[in-house]
Amino acid sequence: MSMNITIAVFFGGNSTEHEISIISAIQAMGYLDHEKYRIIPVYMTKQNLFYTHPDMENIESFRDIPALLKRSRRVFFLKEVNRTLMIGYPLRRFSRQEETAVDFAFPIVHGTNVEDGTLQGYLETLGLPVIGPGVLPSALGMDKAVMKSVFKDHGVPVLPCHVCTRKDWEDPERLVGTLMDSLSWPVIVKPVNLGSSIGITKASDEASLREALDLAFTFSEKVLVERAIVRLKEVNCAVLGDYEEAQASECEEPLSSDETTILSFEDKYMSGGGKGGSKQSGSMKTGGAKGSKGMASLQRRIPADISEEMRSRIRETAIKAFHALDCAGVARIDFMIDEETGELFLNEINTIPGSLSFYLWEPLGMPYPALLEKLIALAQKRAREAQKTTTSFETNILATAQIGGGKR
Repeated sequence: MSMNITIAVFFGGNSTEHEISIISAIQAMGYLDHEKYRIIPVYMTKQNLFYTHPDMENIESFRDIPALLKRSRRVFFLKEVNRTLMIGYPLRRFSRQEETAVDFAFPIVHGTNVEDGTLQGYLETLGLPVIGPGVLPSALGMDKAVMKSVFKDHGVPVLPCHVCTRKDWEDPERLVGTLMDSLSWPVIVKPVNLGSSIGITKASDEASLREALDLAFTFSEKVLVERAIVRLKEVNCAVLGDYEEAQASECEEPLSSDETTILSFEDKYMSGGGKGGSKQSGSMKTGGAKGSKGMASLQRRIPADISEEMRSRIRETAIKAFHALDCAGVARIDFMIDEETGELFLNEINTIPGSLSFYLWEPLGMPYPALLEKLIALAQKRAREAQKTTTSFETNILATAQIGGGKR
């Protein structure tokens, strides 16, 4: 079969979740059909420089990133009228340039500066159709405070919260006093724009609140503080689709490795599938991602230990949240159940989830390659629809315009 579609897989970038993005991307590239598509790995360094090399499909190559970059080719992207080119850099002076026409961009990125719409906006400016969410859902999904507002307006249940800024933190006595007057212990303190549990802390008194705020403000200019659910059960559900139609995955119940109610970064990515009694369904193709399962290594119970009524409620609410942010592709929505009251709250949405949440679709009979094919088909559909949309309007305004007050 001839390869008539070229897909550039973007990963890495200037993000605290840089390494997790590498793992997720290598997993996906290992499952993409290399006979049907030409797959080009595009690694973004923490300085946002683009490099490519076939070895970037192998996790072992990233054990020594400087050595990998030394044998890789730095590239940049150039938009022409009807196509987008990936070109080698620096340019060759006396020979033909290295250039490859790219049909689709597949950002498999996590965290601020990449998953938040920044990369998607760049790719759309280049005229590259994006596999996954566009600019708006990416930006909304990364800002926990704005995201909560949108969900609240759409009738999706979220916990009330206080949003604090670094300016507020310049007067810690006033800020801490305000929070203590309006919230009951314990509370959760989190940066508004990070994932993977980075910078998130539970506080149960004034001293721990101060420490939690100090930590969170090192990662973000805005911090969100909300009451902690004491008897907490976390349940996650993925959604696949677009604005017209979407379907929900099986539900999972993440399991923490210790007695805290917050899954740490280590729980999510460094547990290595050790103790904890994982009941994860499905299998993980090793290949280039051998020994690096990303979110698939998290100890989890699939399906979640919840009633059928709660499962249906979560899946319906997940689809509602997906459509509220105008998401596309696959997203994972994380929920909190207050086991004392039976209340359900949406915690956050991950518009490009770790490992693309492939493990939540396998129990429903959708293996990872089929999930990837659906993501590509959704991007092709959106690209066709974009071609039908008028994005410019011809006028003669510049021929007749007069501007007063300027220098002559």
